[in-house]
Amino acid sequence: MKRALYKLGFGFFSLLSLVNAQELREVSKSEILNQALENNRSIKISIEAFNEAKGEYKQTNAVFLPNISVSHSGFATTNPLMAFGSKLNQEILTQADFNPDLLNNPDQTQNFATTFEFQQPLINMDGFYQRKAAKNKMEAMSLQTERVKEYMAYEVNKAYMQLQLAYKAVDVFEKALKTAEANYKLANDSYEQGLLQRADVLQVEVRVSEVKNQLQKARSNVKNASNYLSFLMNDSGDVILKPADSLQLNDMSLNNDLSELSENRSDIKAMSLVMEAQESVYKSDKMSFLPTLNAFGNYQLFDDNLFQFGANGYLIGAELKWNILNGTKRFGKSQTSRATYEKSKLEYEQYLSQSQLELNKTKRLLEDAKNKVTLTELALQQSEEALRIRTDRFKEGLEKTSDVLMVETLFAQKQLEYYQTVYEYNSTKAYLNYLTTL
Repeated sequence: MKRALYKLGFGFFSLLSLVNAQELREVSKSEILNQALENNRSIKISIEAFNEAKGEYKQTNAVFLPNISVSHSGFATTNPLMAFGSKLNQEILTQADFNPDLLNNPDQTQNFATTFEFQQPLINMDGFYQRKAAKNKMEAMSLQTERVKEYMAYEVNKAYMQLQLAYKAVDVFEKALKTAEANYKLANDSYEQGLLQRADVLQVEVRVSEVKNQLQKARSNVKNASNYLSFLMNDSGDVILKPADSLQLNDMSLNNDLSELSENRSDIKAMSLVMEAQESVYKSDKMSFLPTLNAFGNYQLFDDNLFQFGANGYLIGAELKWNILNGTKRFGKSQTSRATYEKSKLEYEQYLSQSQLELNKTKRLLEDAKNKVTLTELALQQSEEALRIRTDRFKEGLEKTSDVLMVETLFAQKQLEYYQTVYEYNSTKAYLNYLTTL
């Protein structure tokens, strides 16, 4: 029984190990970026939104191109007027058909007609402005797609740095764990020699446990950062990613081109085109008060048998139409489109102001991060030297265990603070680049 339970437990443990085992794959930032630009759902959604706007623009070709249709109809009738007209269209009237008895009480007459019909717009001013609005919308969606790709490049860059930072944290805690375990061995040896009390050894044991917990959390953060990069790439594989290069401090010089906001930025230009589109819609609604001119025509084939063409005729004409009053619908529609246009102008101005505000804020954050990097680097150097001195004195029995544990903990904290500051500086500079990308 025990043997069976042992086998069952061993099999369950093996299965659990297989489930938790994950492939480790080394990737570069350029590789992730290429896959994200190709597979990311947000980009695909943006592309389809552009295709939707492009389709709406193509619909406005109806302002210039004719509407052509073909139909075939048939009926049977004893209606005097319809029967006489059908024979007339079929060109089969005879002298006998003018007999008043036949005119008033005709026999059943069949008529089949094949009709080719066209309508050609000539002057439709409201349609011209609707076409212009659709074109502006299409161009705006194209620029929005570009901006989504630019944001995705920034997001991949930031997420890749988060993965680098997560691996740095793992490295820090792995080294801290080795140091803590070495100190534990030293403390335990000193305790066995009667040089330390049991309480000192327990303090070191607690420190070892703390570092193990922190290391486990750091490894979980690696998985989280890796999963987010996989999400950006639209990769459903359960793979742990490892950056091909480690986290490094970027060049701390600031390009002057990154200090100004340009209205040529793709999202700002898109907002401008949306505003122009609303203006065109407003003008289109105003032009709906003007008359429209359209040509029309048809060519018809008639017979008293199905799909036969015994007679034919055509009709060509033009229509000048002026819808003088459509209740108050057009007045209300024009008022609505004007308000929408005015709102779009205010939204554009607000977006410019918010973008400038965000840019100014980011420049200040970058300057703060730059100063913070210098300070944390200095603090890291000082804590490392303090740890070296305290450790050497502890080995000689000149330092208390609590003091060594304190400086050891401080050194690990300063390492993490430094790498976190490097990440903040790099990510802030990347965001500044994103805000000033043309």
